[in-house]
Amino acid sequence: QVQLVESGGGSAQAGGSLRLSCAASGRTFSIDAIAWYRQAPGKERELVASITRDSDTNYADSVKGRFTISRDNAKKPVYLQMNSLKSEDTAVYYCRANLYDGSPPTWGRGTLVTVSS
Repeated sequence: QVQLVESGGGSAQAGGSLRLSCAASGRTFSIDAIAWYRQAPGKERELVASITRDSDTNYADSVKGRFTISRDNAKKPVYLQMNSLKSEDTAVYYCRANLYDGSPPTWGRGTLVTVSS
């Protein structure tokens, strides 16, 4: 099994920055890709960014140029650097791991990001 723990959430002013971390433990060798999702109040959960084991990245249009997903190596946390924050970035941010063996994805419990204008 894989366990994910998010950290780094909190409050920021519009235009500010926050960095989220997603730490994986357990059978981390089975992880194919890590993604960040977010869910704002009253809205569906949406993909923010993802990174594969080969460090290929993908971003939602709404965060391109402002957010950066990164990892040092497969054993280190995955980071989401969020710059130029907007009030619409306010949400609970979740980390998700896709596994090689086709098992259902593993989710973290989420971390709240609040951006005030």
